[in-house]
Amino acid sequence: MKIALSSTGRDLDSEVDPRFGRCAYFVIVNPDDMSFEAFENESVSLGGGAGIQSAQFIASQGATVVITGNVGPNAIRTLSAAGLEVIVGVAGSIREAVERYKRGELSPTDQATVPDHYGMGTGGGQTPFPGGGMGMGRGMGMGRGMGMGGGMGMRGGYGAQQAPSSPPADQELSALKQEAKALRDHLNSILARIKDLEEKK
Repeated sequence: MKIALSSTGRDLDSEVDPRFGRCAYFVIVNPDDMSFEAFENESVSLGGGAGIQSAQFIASQGATVVITGNVGPNAIRTLSAAGLEVIVGVAGSIREAVERYKRGELSPTDQATVPDHYGMGTGGGQTPFPGGGMGMGRGMGMGRGMGMGGGMGMRGGYGAQQAPSSPPADQELSALKQEAKALRDHLNSILARIKDLEEKK
């Protein structure tokens, strides 16, 4: 079997990236001998559809399990449709995450933990057009159009939807609450891992 993990780096000692669709790298591990391959995530700078593209890439690599921090609705649907087991809320190193999976400590889910577009605009202005960070309060048309006419003509590739320059207050509030919950869950996972490590000393 193969386990795919969202990663901040290229090796087993790298940390699990809390983002799935816009993680820095994917590390795909064979848990039997801990051999692995690392891939740069080419979907990280997409204006939309990063979760779907990343999920399709992982499925194409023959992975059967995905371990990550958070996953959005489009990604979870794509991964589930491909028959992959999805585990979220994981922190720590890639090596530790795989060991925890092997010990049966991680449980799969079929629920998204963050809204669409999670993680956009957090990597040094990687949003290719304004409004890309809708719902997350990030990259919302704050001069990140990169000379592309405010995204006009770009959105045709993403369903030709003309998004408003800023989301309604209730929509943004809901998205922020979801993000806060995801961050709390991620923090709890980190604290639990710290406690585990301290008890093993």
